[in-house]
Amino acid sequence: MKIFSASGKIFVLIIILGLVGLMGYAIFGNRVNVKTSPLIGKQAPDFTLRTFDGQELNLSDLKGKTILLNFWASWCMPCRQEAGALESSWQRYKDKDVVFVGVNVWDENSNAQRYMSQFGGGYPHGLDPNEEIQIDYGVGGVPETFFIDSSGNVRDKFTGPLTEQIIDYFVLKTQQPQENES
Repeated sequence: MKIFSASGKIFVLIIILGLVGLMGYAIFGNRVNVKTSPLIGKQAPDFTLRTFDGQELNLSDLKGKTILLNFWASWCMPCRQEAGALESSWQRYKDKDVVFVGVNVWDENSNAQRYMSQFGGGYPHGLDPNEEIQIDYGVGGVPETFFIDSSGNVRDKFTGPLTEQIIDYFVLKTQQPQENES
């Protein structure tokens, strides 16, 4: 007994391929209009961070530079995965008007200090003890990274562990003039 004729099989195959194509577009398609944070395109919330070496860092003092703002925790395995990429990228960008800032969240100072000694951190890092910075940025998990342009506007947000390639993509994109949205 024949269930489908040759033309019926072709029709079913076309339907299946169409559904697979639609799923692919839904997953990997044009995401230009999808914004992962309500801060994208807006002025980055200013903050003062007391760094682990005792200095005070004000975000507003960094205006004129591209900023990679990374939220992390010592217990976070993806944060540990991205630590090497952040450090080596920092070494490449530190003399190019790019500043990396690490904000430690949901952590104890002693655990964060051990993390810093184990994974490095030549760029400024500090603890957000009152959770004010993470609330202002709407951080829901770690790692989360915001890319801020030289005008102080949030240009992008990346959730998950960074690689050197991802950092390069977003830093270079952030350094380009922003297109006017109509």
